[in-house]
Amino acid sequence: MMLSIAAAVATIVLKSLAAWLTGSVGFFSDALESLVNLVAAIAGYCALRIAAKPADDNHHFGHGKAEYISALVEGAMIFLAAGAIIYTAVQRLFTPQPVEEGGWGLALSLLSSILNLGVGLALIKAGKRYRSATLNADGHHLITDVWTSAGVLVGMAAVYLTGWLWLDALVALAVGINILWTGFKILRDSVSSLLSEALPQEEQDQIWDLLAELEKEKSVTFTDRRTVASGRQRMVYLTMEVPADWSVLYSHE
Repeated sequence: MMLSIAAAVATIVLKSLAAWLTGSVGFFSDALESLVNLVAAIAGYCALRIAAKPADDNHHFGHGKAEYISALVEGAMIFLAAGAIIYTAVQRLFTPQPVEEGGWGLALSLLSSILNLGVGLALIKAGKRYRSATLNADGHHLITDVWTSAGVLVGMAAVYLTGWLWLDALVALAVGINILWTGFKILRDSVSSLLSEALPQEEQDQIWDLLAELEKEKSVTFTDRRTVASGRQRMVYLTMEVPADWSVLYSHE
């Protein structure tokens, strides 16, 4: 997450410089999304520190769900940025502005996209390794930012080649709508997880396969099966029904 924070700061500088040099609302919208990335990365870093704390008297199952809080913050920030982008883009549709120094803007945006791509892939890999909702969400958000930047690059290139200034605002509008959709998905997933959603089906299948082996091998039956994810933690609740002639000691073993 510290790497994500550093990458967000670097991309804000690069994209803001591109927006300043070109006057492009597309680059401006891209820089705003990078600001959202920075806030999300800081929130994710704080959430991970809280989630890593062990169980205590007030939190018997640990603090794992703190990771979902950072996703809620990220989703809210995305909606704010998208609103600002769409508002600015609509204004520019009616009053187009000339784009200057397009070559420098394209180069700076391309550099920031490469940086985001590398960090995003690293976060997704780490998210799978550590089973972290925060790392996984932040990684996918950065990959989305790469696609957003790609759209801005296409819009800038189109303006540069055709001279149609309204294309810049149109691309910015599309960027804003895309960011809204990303924010909605992040909010939906985090709220669902906070409501004690069951484990993903592929993880449940692994658990049920193990229980089936035990039922066949030990002549027991597992009923009342329930699962819930709490950040990187996985919780499974079930009842084990045993033969009547088993002792309590053997059942525990």
